[in-house]
Amino acid sequence: MATKPTEPVTILSLRKLSLGTAEPQVKEAKTFTVEDAVETIGFGRFHIALFLIMGSTGVVEAMEIMLIAVVSPVIRCEWQLENWQVALVTTMVFFGYMVFSILFGLLADRYGRWKILLISFLWGAYFSLLTSFAPSYIWFVFLRTMVGCGVSGHSQGLIIKTEFLPTKYRGYMLPLSQVFWLAGSLLIIGLASVIIPTIGWRWLIRVASIPGIILIVAFKFIPESARFNVSTGNTRAALATLERIAKMNRSVMPEGKLVEPVLEKRGRFADLLDAKYLRTTLQIWVVWLGISFAYYGVILASAELLERDLVCGSKSDSEVVVTGGDSGESQSPCYCHMFAPSDYRTMIISTIGEIALNPLNILGINFLGRRLSLSITMGCTALFFLLLNICTSSAGLIGFLFMLRALVAANFNTVYIYTAEVYPTTMRALGMGTSGSLCRIGAMVAPFISQVLMSASILGALCLFSSVCVVCAISAFTLPIETKGRALRQIK
Repeated sequence: MATKPTEPVTILSLRKLSLGTAEPQVKEAKTFTVEDAVETIGFGRFHIALFLIMGSTGVVEAMEIMLIAVVSPVIRCEWQLENWQVALVTTMVFFGYMVFSILFGLLADRYGRWKILLISFLWGAYFSLLTSFAPSYIWFVFLRTMVGCGVSGHSQGLIIKTEFLPTKYRGYMLPLSQVFWLAGSLLIIGLASVIIPTIGWRWLIRVASIPGIILIVAFKFIPESARFNVSTGNTRAALATLERIAKMNRSVMPEGKLVEPVLEKRGRFADLLDAKYLRTTLQIWVVWLGISFAYYGVILASAELLERDLVCGSKSDSEVVVTGGDSGESQSPCYCHMFAPSDYRTMIISTIGEIALNPLNILGINFLGRRLSLSITMGCTALFFLLLNICTSSAGLIGFLFMLRALVAANFNTVYIYTAEVYPTTMRALGMGTSGSLCRIGAMVAPFISQVLMSASILGALCLFSSVCVVCAISAFTLPIETKGRALRQIK
């Protein structure tokens, strides 16, 4: 009986020991990444401002690119240019774009998206204004090439938007950016219809430079990408940016400490050709090249069909043949046909087509996925290029051009989104830059098909465009990675 009272004491001491051993355990501190913060903060007022300001880069880019299409008939007459000389202007613009697209992409991954975007806009606005004072054809070509160099950096606006948008909103908001490209295209055509017949093409270029100058001032309201800042070790700046966004959106930040690995190796060409991304990169390049070839082919072909009145192989009664030189041997025909008001209306109607398929494009991107959606629209683009061979009325031509513009715009929407999503932060700008650079090869070739070959054989030119689109559709369908619903990766 004397030993029984000791049992509760033993049990009590074990409980004390158990409680005592639990006390030293320290709870792990909570951490979060930029991806966690972006998803937690969600969509709000900051993203609306981001969409409006960064989206407006598309307005400026569209005006600078489309300007060549509306100015070509005027400079053809003023400087008595042949077909290949008119085509060379567009080709050199895209040559500048091609060279500097890689350079700006490389610099953006190393020094920041925002800085490169600002530099590209300052560059583009400066040389665009200088173009309006070009004393000769050679100077015009050189200065427009410099404008192409500046425009190549505008894609950093899309990258900044992509890196700030939550995953579920990227498939909806990024395609809507096409509205800005449409606005820029319509604006330059509308301005051309008023300014060229009255005060001339030089004033058109000066007026077209104004939106870019205004946008430079608006850039101060958009911060550097938080994903880029953490990749360089500048966690404090990234955290300040995320807190600012949360405040603007009236949302909350995730609990804990922002933690991301510092990525020393950024913007390296070797990463694009790494075994993990080699096939994807090569196929993306093929798709970009083909889409650009088709897109600018449609724009320039529509202008050529209107300027030269090549519907059903006919020639315009109002076409004037201008010859250069005094001797018969040096004379070469330069077709001088200024756009009439009806031609501008046709260009506006076909340009509006760029947004016609936007709702279907958004649905396809979000429900069918990026790859399947792109392959379908590329296949349809090939079909409508073939349909342009049909001898039809002016209304029929407008209808075909309308659908073609809608389809090629949908192609560009999808490939931009896919490229921005498939690469990690360490190589996203370089991946976009090299893709944009390679695609300009297609844009450089397109003028000689649309403005030179089409004059000799409409069937041959349109069949070539169609064949390239078929190749791109196959390449898009077989891409190894689908990015639908996929979070943006920081590292490989």
